[in-house]
Amino acid sequence: LNGSKIEYTNLTAAKTNGRKVQVKGTWVKEKGAEYNSTSNLFTFTMTDENKQEVKVIFEGARPNNFDIAESIVVKGRYEAGEFHATDILTKCPSKYEGNVEQLKNTGK
Repeated sequence: LNGSKIEYTNLTAAKTNGRKVQVKGTWVKEKGAEYNSTSNLFTFTMTDENKQEVKVIFEGARPNNFDIAESIVVKGRYEAGEFHATDILTKCPSKYEGNVEQLKNTGK
């Protein structure tokens, strides 16, 4: 298997397999999102396509377009009841499509 390919999965599978995965979902806006500049952690709650909910902890600043994203993809691992993300990709409504370039250069 190609080691650089990260599989798309859902939160239920991410909980059990312990590997680095990608999960597509949506931000639960009612639960807010918070960036802590001291620890450089951005946290928010998301649900996957099966409506499973999880708290996401991302090492980095709030992504551009996060607030207008129709959906998000988090890459990382499920650990101890939380999803620790190393990357967040935001999928924006098509009228904002001009901004997608910055999503491609994640580098991790």
